[in-house]
Amino acid sequence: MDPTPTSPAPPPPPTPPPPPTPPSNYYASSSDSGVTVPPPPAPPPPPSSPPPASTPVTPSFSSKAIRTRHFPIIPLIIILILLILGAVAFFVLKSGKNLFNLTSTNITYWGLWEPESVMQPLIDEYQKSHPGVKITYIQQSPKEYRDRLQNSLDQGKGPDIFRLHSSWIPLLKNHLAPIPASVYSSQDFESTFYPVIGSDVRVGNNYSAIPVGFDGLAMYVNDDLLQASGQSVPQNWDDLRLVAQAMTRCDSPDGKCTGASKILVSGASLGTADNVDHWQDVLLVLMLQNNVNLGYPTGKSAQDALNYYTIFVKSDHMWDSTLPSSTFQFAAGKVGIYFAPSWRVFEIQQKNPQLKFSIHPIPQLPIEPSRGEQPITWANYWVEGISKKSPRAAQAWEFLKYLSSPDALQKFYQQAVASGRAFGEPYPRIDMASSIKDAPLVGPYINQASQARSWYLASSTQDSNESLNSKLSKYFADAVNTSLKGIAGESITNTLAQGVNQVLSQYGLATPVAPR
Repeated sequence: MDPTPTSPAPPPPPTPPPPPTPPSNYYASSSDSGVTVPPPPAPPPPPSSPPPASTPVTPSFSSKAIRTRHFPIIPLIIILILLILGAVAFFVLKSGKNLFNLTSTNITYWGLWEPESVMQPLIDEYQKSHPGVKITYIQQSPKEYRDRLQNSLDQGKGPDIFRLHSSWIPLLKNHLAPIPASVYSSQDFESTFYPVIGSDVRVGNNYSAIPVGFDGLAMYVNDDLLQASGQSVPQNWDDLRLVAQAMTRCDSPDGKCTGASKILVSGASLGTADNVDHWQDVLLVLMLQNNVNLGYPTGKSAQDALNYYTIFVKSDHMWDSTLPSSTFQFAAGKVGIYFAPSWRVFEIQQKNPQLKFSIHPIPQLPIEPSRGEQPITWANYWVEGISKKSPRAAQAWEFLKYLSSPDALQKFYQQAVASGRAFGEPYPRIDMASSIKDAPLVGPYINQASQARSWYLASSTQDSNESLNSKLSKYFADAVNTSLKGIAGESITNTLAQGVNQVLSQYGLATPVAPR
């Protein structure tokens, strides 16, 4: 069977001829005829079939249409950048910050005793030469400052630089960054600052804080009372008692003091643990001079020191707990001899600008240089530390290096004087001692600095009742109060030693004590 024939395909539609190509000067005027040839009419669009009714019409754009839009991309980008910069500037200005600070090193510094008016000129000078560093100084309230600082550091929210008492180093050692060798090498530190400072701030093989001042304990003498007594400034503790007795006056017929008489003028404000400011410093330096181990203060040496301290109440009746504080009484001209750090000068001068007094080194117990014995004085001072968690520790150490330099310390001192104080922070540097060693009110502290000692207990550190300092202070206060009741000294010091050792053990600071 033949296959079924197929119909031939219809012929393709004829292709229309292309439009004639105009000459190159088609739109120009003809130079030959002078007649302008109009352009040919546009060709009609090709016929197209309408799309099916069910198919949506999708607009299409030719590449030629896109090219002819000339969308303004670059101007839009510029406008967008300006809007962003304007928003940032508005936010920065509204928050009170400077655009420069967005890239600067911002260091927070917690101070304690120095007001901003004294610190800021030094900070401004440093920032001027270090334009990438900004230091914000905040003077803290001394009330429970140590606990506030401890909690802040524990939470990782502490300041970069902070002031701390030298006795706090063992408690805060895990928060303290070590001093880089580029700031102070061990050799440099030891040759720059007094020995007690190096001993106090050393943690392991590193030093952990830098001092910008120094203080301790000195003897204040009422010059008028001393002159009236016909005595001279005492050099040892036996002489001090005799001089104090000569200056003491009570309301008895002969002016002498007994247990029943009222004290009018006290020769020395010593003997109690409630109204004698800085009694801890006095008692501890007496024990150190008498070779007492403060970590376990028992035995005859501790008893003798305790008995001497309380004899001004028990036997001499020149001081008692009914009197106002020793600082108040001395400022009122009613105490002949008083012990305090240098900063008490400002308080006394403010209370009684007319008071005539002088400051001298503290008395000593008899010493025998042939046995290597040396005078022992007392240190009670503050230092500047840097948080181990601070991301700006390197820059902070550089600032403290500047702050502890001779030039900065001298300006620091002068700025304090310009603020109305009698003197500034006593210099902690050995190489600066000669510049103030003869100053009448601050010189005695500097002249004693090389022989100074310290311990975990010190006066006026603003610790809370649960701190190491306060717990130790309570045991020593109990010993003083028990001694005033006339109880035997041996039982007192045994109880004291056990209590002190127990407190130190709680903080991992107790050392083994050889049996007696």
